[in-house]
Amino acid sequence: MWYYAKPIVVVSECLGFSPCRYNGDQINDEVVHKLTPFVQFIPVCPEMRIGLGTPRETIRLVKDGESVRLVQPSTGIDMTERMNEFSASFLKQLPYVDGFILKGRSPSCGVKDVKIYSNKEQKGPAAGKGSGLFAAHVVQMFAHKAVEEEGRLTNFVIREHFLTKLFTFALFREIKETNLHYRLVEFHAEHKYLFMAYHQQKLKQLGNIVANRNRLPIEEVFLQYEQTLYELFARRSRRNSNINVCQHMIGYFKHELSDDEKRYVHELLEKYRAGKLPLSSVTVVIRSWAIRYQNDYLLKQRYFQPYPETLLDVTDSGKGRDY
Repeated sequence: MWYYAKPIVVVSECLGFSPCRYNGDQINDEVVHKLTPFVQFIPVCPEMRIGLGTPRETIRLVKDGESVRLVQPSTGIDMTERMNEFSASFLKQLPYVDGFILKGRSPSCGVKDVKIYSNKEQKGPAAGKGSGLFAAHVVQMFAHKAVEEEGRLTNFVIREHFLTKLFTFALFREIKETNLHYRLVEFHAEHKYLFMAYHQQKLKQLGNIVANRNRLPIEEVFLQYEQTLYELFARRSRRNSNINVCQHMIGYFKHELSDDEKRYVHELLEKYRAGKLPLSSVTVVIRSWAIRYQNDYLLKQRYFQPYPETLLDVTDSGKGRDY
């Protein structure tokens, strides 16, 4: 029913594309595998790109005063400048990208929980955690995009937020390339309830930008819309916001539904509020009413399915939909 644009995603090459890990392994990541038919991947192994082979001696992040260095303990070689230069050059030369999937805990690609050691010795203790050098450049330049580690994407809540951002950004990119105002109007209308679930104030700002009361050039309208869209997706949607969206949509059927049907869906909402049911238990009922009563406006809402349905069945970490 819905058309989905094909996101452009930079991915750590070891996640199913090449046996380029430090030990010569390749990780056949399930999320990456499931995404392959729907995404244009740009694989990269920063460590191979700076001249390290595979298998290779371990490299690690080491604290050096106020800075962090990338070193190879067995040889004592400092690779910090090499990695920084490659990272900056590679990222600046990229085409437009919608997101990144990076290898967690890697001294080059890890986004958050990479061990930082207190010295260069092979068995030195970890002094803290931070970002890999390549990932640090990604976050600095592309924090507004969909950026995640592969390990965190096994969690349903994190994965759904990531996929929602990713496919929404990709579709907006295609709309922006048309430079047509009516296409932006359609995009905004289709995403009304999805955006409401994320940030109601930003939804209003986006609506004002689309209205273009100041008669700005269309290029400026798209730029303002894009910046506000990134701000809207800066955090995931919340449970109360989703309840508010569902109540708005239920309101479309206040004259058609029986008292028992109204009571039933509100009981579902209360169970969702209490964390006893996933949000999909409510939205599937609302969507069935939209089909029954032929409400075309609701049936076009991306809120019901912001990314391809096939991606819903990726095994998660056991945590239910929490927002």
